[in-house]
Amino acid sequence: MKRAGPLDTAARGAVTAELAVGLPAVVLLLAAVLTGVAAGATQLRVEEAARAAARELMRGSGAEAEDAARRIAGPNALIAVSVNGEWMQVEVRSSVAAPLLDLLPLEVTATAAVLPESLAPGG
Repeated sequence: MKRAGPLDTAARGAVTAELAVGLPAVVLLLAAVLTGVAAGATQLRVEEAARAAARELMRGSGAEAEDAARRIAGPNALIAVSVNGEWMQVEVRSSVAAPLLDLLPLEVTATAAVLPESLAPGG
């Protein structure tokens, strides 16, 4: 019967090898989770910016619409306003700032459309 004691010399390097393989996988998984969280937060911010800009457009203030969108989405966001018939549409785009995205750029987009108050029912 063998007595419990230090590991055999053959098993000593096994833990180091497992750690060397497992640690990069854990780091990549953590980076993927953080990227997902950053993308979700950026998407929410961009959607709110598009809604705020659309509300300002509905009231008839184009300059304030872009200011509202920039204030919420950030200075690097791309804001486009277009008119399609009676509808005014705002599109806000922003890139996601997260780990590993230098290798894989990720951009989120949100769109909101409104009728001007003068054309809206009851307006």
